[in-house]
Amino acid sequence: MVDSVARADIVSDEGSREPGTVRKILHLDMDAFYASVEQRDNAALRGQPVAVGGDPQGRGVVAAASYEARRFGVRSALPMSRAVRLCPGLVIVRPDFAKYRAVSQQVFAIYRSVTPLVEPLSLDEAYLDVTENAWHEGLAVNVARGVKQAILETTGLTASAGVAPNKFLAKIASGWKKPDGLTVVAPERVERFIRELPVDALWGVGPKTAARLRTHGLETLADVRARGVDELRSVVGSLADWLTALAHGRDDRPVEPNRPSKSSGSECTYAQDLTAMADIRREVGEMARDAASWLERRGLFARTVVLKVRYDDFSTVTRSHSTSMATRDPGPFVERAQALVDRTDAGRRPVRLLGVSVHNLSDTPMAPATPAADGGDARLPFDDPPPA
Repeated sequence: MVDSVARADIVSDEGSREPGTVRKILHLDMDAFYASVEQRDNAALRGQPVAVGGDPQGRGVVAAASYEARRFGVRSALPMSRAVRLCPGLVIVRPDFAKYRAVSQQVFAIYRSVTPLVEPLSLDEAYLDVTENAWHEGLAVNVARGVKQAILETTGLTASAGVAPNKFLAKIASGWKKPDGLTVVAPERVERFIRELPVDALWGVGPKTAARLRTHGLETLADVRARGVDELRSVVGSLADWLTALAHGRDDRPVEPNRPSKSSGSECTYAQDLTAMADIRREVGEMARDAASWLERRGLFARTVVLKVRYDDFSTVTRSHSTSMATRDPGPFVERAQALVDRTDAGRRPVRLLGVSVHNLSDTPMAPATPAADGGDARLPFDDPPPA
């Protein structure tokens, strides 16, 4: 096992010393989490290319890939059939989410022993604000080292950490030297760190928006900064102000330990393409009812329903419908979700995947209305989501 505290990549001329008024944010990301847990628990898998996921003979996808598998181009969300073609020696392990959740609970217990300001992003990823911390440690890099060591000793697994004055920079830094990395972006070296980052690094820029930016000659964050906000707005619309701030290294979002859910839903990839409209409508209806049940359990209401459809050629569309009043009544959700099916080619083209989710959540049915009540393609959560 690699010593998790042996290396710290510090982007600073003065180590990790930070002014007391500057926030100290950590982004912690477990390395190849599901696959690493499986390799930890099965010695025969260590050093082998491992993919956690579904059956390559069906519609299985890769949920996680070990670093040995990644050398062959195997990545999460890749169809397992393609992963096997890329890496004929790939060892496929079916996921055990109960085990992964148990390990995640151990990791998050470590985080919360350091600071109550822990914002979970997933089972294996979180932000920590350690400006003040239970260890009374003034250097954030030392906190990161201690957390990494505690994770290693408790779980036998490694995590990569990024340390920076804000969430955006900390997240980029955590991926800088994976696996088992530790990168610190000190305030006085933010400019040096971000100058030549590609536009893909910007939060909210997915493949489609990145392609749009590059079409307009915007390759790096320096390019984004060189354009005026008005000119940038003509390329990316309302994202212009946000992307300009990030391109200058500015991100004032706090670490939110009780961050409210912004959406919920489910999706299913089918072993056989769905072609009958009755089957499609039935599946969509069940997902809409599940979403309504989720709202009921949490005492929430939602204004927006989003339908996701992926066809047999992997092309994907989303459709949304919003109302001025929020609800959690399953009847309207089912009706609206099934009506959205009629705005797609489902039934005329084979359907590989369906998904239904609810958005614009509130704790009262009298949710404030927002523009775009009955939109076409929904942006959230499937295509280049704007900042949370």
